[in-house]
Amino acid sequence: MKNPAEYLQNHIFEARRPRKELQPVVAYDDAVQAIEQALADAEKYKYLLMRALRRHADDVNGVVFTPATRAAASVVPLYPEADQQQAA
Repeated sequence: MKNPAEYLQNHIFEARRPRKELQPVVAYDDAVQAIEQALADAEKYKYLLMRALRRHADDVNGVVFTPATRAAASVVPLYPEADQQQAA
């Protein structure tokens, strides 16, 4: 991953203010372009990191997602039996 200065590396030029030394300057459009590129890279790295974390969690937990079958799925009543009798 790039550090912030690397996004502006090619866009910096030096300008002299009146009675001052040379100072590094970046044009507004170049700064906006560098920020957009940094945000795009951050989204890419975020996606890659989340994918790696999911894979790692699956490897550590040994979780295998399989669809439930009717025999394995049990239905539990929402209300206790006494409440069901009163409702009927």
